[in-house]
Amino acid sequence: MSESALEPATEPAPRKLRSSLAPSDLIFRLVARGGGGLVLLITGGIGIFLAYQAKPTLQTYGWKFFTEQSWQPEANQIGVAAILFGTVVVATIAIAISFPLAVATALYITEWAPRGLKKSLVAVVDLMVAVPSIVYGLWGFFLLQPRVIHLSRWITDFFGWIPIFKVDTDPDAAVFDGATYASSAFIAGIVVAMMVMPIACAVMREVFDQTPAGEREAALALGSTSWGVVRAVVLPFGRGGIIGGTMLGLGRALGETIAVVMIVSPLFEINWHVLQSGSITISSMIALRYGEAQGSQLNALMAAGLVLFVITLIVNLIAGFVVARSRSGAGTEI
Repeated sequence: MSESALEPATEPAPRKLRSSLAPSDLIFRLVARGGGGLVLLITGGIGIFLAYQAKPTLQTYGWKFFTEQSWQPEANQIGVAAILFGTVVVATIAIAISFPLAVATALYITEWAPRGLKKSLVAVVDLMVAVPSIVYGLWGFFLLQPRVIHLSRWITDFFGWIPIFKVDTDPDAAVFDGATYASSAFIAGIVVAMMVMPIACAVMREVFDQTPAGEREAALALGSTSWGVVRAVVLPFGRGGIIGGTMLGLGRALGETIAVVMIVSPLFEINWHVLQSGSITISSMIALRYGEAQGSQLNALMAAGLVLFVITLIVNLIAGFVVARSRSGAGTEI
């Protein structure tokens, strides 16, 4: 055996690692950080501007601004209790209606719709997001409201013993008083729900589509039914998307303006009867009063806008925290 064969093999030289980023990665990181910083800067700027404009009103009225129901600047009575209550009621009704519709539509598109129909349904849902608010308002006022008032009366007849479904009218009257049931928070909530549903559905659909195929096949191999796959794999995997889509829809429901203005009849008092005419939201009140507001009245509207801004910010922060705690796929189990 030759001496060269007995010599130990030469170890390869260690590869030099570059600690610095490539120019393309560096540019991408700077652009991403700049975009994120710009969003935070704009959001903070809006909050600071609203707080500065609202400062005189908050100093003048103090906590009474949050407990007073009336909005009469000429009588020195300004408060957001009633409009804040109306905002929460309309948004709650919208989410209660849109959530099951969004989940069911997203599941049907991703799980059961034929391939040819799936593309058409996705296109229709995406187009619904682009429909202007005023179109939904016209649809709700002229087409939906004359029909929903009969549904409201039916709910009152059978569930009027529940305080929120009670309407102050004579059930035995010879002539149906449709005006009492029109322009209610319930009708406004239905219209807003139709605007919110496509947004939530689009987010949920994208998350459901990302469910790992291996886990689907494993569930089927173990004898699971189609609904069993959805219940044990798709829904746990898409939990974050469901929460995120719902919160995104809630954010729009809280700030919807034109459609609510066209439906509700302004009422500056807390109305617990959601089927009865009369309600108001913060965004619709600002839209109605902004054109004629000056001086202290304009500052009061800015204070109301600040309240809506803070509520929306809190909702989104809670949504981000919940989504982070229940990330998609974390709870998947076969």
